[in-house]
Amino acid sequence: MPKHYLFLLLAVAAETIGTSALQASQQFTRLWPSALVVVAYAISFYLLSLTLKYMPVGIMYAMWSGLGIVFIALIGWLAFRQTLDLAAIIGIGLILAGIVIIQLFSQTATH
Repeated sequence: MPKHYLFLLLAVAAETIGTSALQASQQFTRLWPSALVVVAYAISFYLLSLTLKYMPVGIMYAMWSGLGIVFIALIGWLAFRQTLDLAAIIGIGLILAGIVIIQLFSQTATH
């Protein structure tokens, strides 16, 4: 795996942790989940800055945000018992399809 994809995946993981902690912080009223939000997003943005050495910002951001949406939806469903209706599931599926299309067919995405 090229190192920029590793940076990107780690950035997605950090963003996912940060957003999950955001839910747990209860609008920044709980100290430790709030601190985790700040640290996780700082790590995520640092890793994104490393990814930008190898990937165009639009492609990198589409993949980071798209994968983050998918993982947060899954965590919301599993950990916070938030349900998704059919339209939400289809929309998330389309986001995943967009990421796959970028990876398979885009000449601007680095492989």
